[in-house]
Amino acid sequence: MTDDERAIRSLVETWMAASQAGDTETVLSLMADDAVFMVPGQEPFGKEVFAAASRGQKDMRVEGTSDIRELKVLGDWAYMRNFRAVTMTPAGGKPMHRRGYTLTILKKEAGRWRLARDANLMMPGE
Repeated sequence: MTDDERAIRSLVETWMAASQAGDTETVLSLMADDAVFMVPGQEPFGKEVFAAASRGQKDMRVEGTSDIRELKVLGDWAYMRNFRAVTMTPAGGKPMHRRGYTLTILKKEAGRWRLARDANLMMPGE
């Protein structure tokens, strides 16, 4: 495993831990300013919309796993195919389960890997 692959795996671990801790600022620090997210049923959106949605879910408990199935580094760019399972539980509400694949493009900025594009194909499921 290369240093870049280790750094990207560390980014994913940090993202998951920060998400579970409700640490939106750390999650935002892991993405490029021009990041674009694609999810089923919505127009693509950027970092600002992601930030607003995350801050709006501050009382949501998040648990999840991430299994990187494919990771390829191509210079200052990389792509990753990842299988994720996430459970989100609103305060006093029922858990919502989502699972599926994501396809992520990362770019190296000032020596640090950041998420640049993310296609999230997770769907409801146990």
